[in-house]
Amino acid sequence: MRVIVAAAGTGGHINPGIAIANKIKEKEPGSEIIFIGTNRGLENDLVPRAGYKLKTINAYGFDRSISLDNIKKIYKTFRSIKEAKKIIEEFKPDVILGTGGYICVPVGLAAKKKNVPVVLHESNAFPGIAIKLLSKKADKILLGFEDAKARLPKAKKIVVTGTPTKVKKINISKEKKQEILNENRLNDQKPIVLFFGGSQGAQSINNSLIEIIVNKKNENYQIMWAAGPAQYEEIKNNLKEKHNLEIDKIPNVKIMPYIYNMEEMMNIVDLVVCRSGAMTITEIANVGKPAIFIPFPFATENHQEYNARVLEKVGSAKIILDKNLTSNVLNDEIQNMVKDREKLNKMGENAHKVSIKDVEEKIYNEIKVEI
Repeated sequence: MRVIVAAAGTGGHINPGIAIANKIKEKEPGSEIIFIGTNRGLENDLVPRAGYKLKTINAYGFDRSISLDNIKKIYKTFRSIKEAKKIIEEFKPDVILGTGGYICVPVGLAAKKKNVPVVLHESNAFPGIAIKLLSKKADKILLGFEDAKARLPKAKKIVVTGTPTKVKKINISKEKKQEILNENRLNDQKPIVLFFGGSQGAQSINNSLIEIIVNKKNENYQIMWAAGPAQYEEIKNNLKEKHNLEIDKIPNVKIMPYIYNMEEMMNIVDLVVCRSGAMTITEIANVGKPAIFIPFPFATENHQEYNARVLEKVGSAKIILDKNLTSNVLNDEIQNMVKDREKLNKMGENAHKVSIKDVEEKIYNEIKVEI
């Protein structure tokens, strides 16, 4: 199979593309796969690191506002159709896979000009502009969430496959769990709440957490907090200079720049507090954990709130809008949830019911049909 994957910008677009490419290589080792992106996004790191060749075109994301800068970006993006067309002519793919984001528009349009099948994958519950623009032209659209289906009325064919992620539900032995707890100066006597805001952290969540910690509001629960590499040192200095707290000696609290063993960590905690990107929602459903979502308020078309509503609707999550977030609001919600372990477990079970099994296999089969 010869495949071009169009994926650019953020890990939320690129990582599903890599996961699908890996599945294709697993099923058909002789497959040739390349990626098309730009020379600016995370694809320049993630794609080569995954072992795939990256070709770039001069495409840009744009919004609906009228400005000279936006007009220039639209012009450049539509001019990049020619660049994409040239790559397609040279590579001669059997199929084009687009995993969302602006890069899909020029690549998808170029593919249709060359009569190459186009399969799109949309991770979010509220489809992005690129997927909407191409929905009528794409041969098939694969969705992460059932809720997105009604928002693509012009699509030829839609299949709900789920979104590929690395984080799954796993069995962790008591010994292993205790080892992880010991490493992080935590215990199994109080509920553990996991906080994170994406790879770079989330300022509003971080600010609320500092107040909770400084005022010792978390006496009934423990905090496992990935603050983000860019903000960790600032938080460390803030706690030391303003509150005389050593970051590694705060009772019931473990703060780190980044969690590398997220699958293990998510499987041992009792509650998750985080943003609500599509990958995060999928991982929480896979593991089966209750959550408090604080959607990123500036996400395109507010898609993070739509994602969060998917789990809220099945009774597995609470939502606090960023504009309403304070340390008191957050702490009160956490306290109300962790005091009832039985209810927490039920919420986790509800989350797991939304999880879709064998995602990569389903996607591979759907792509294979189009060739």
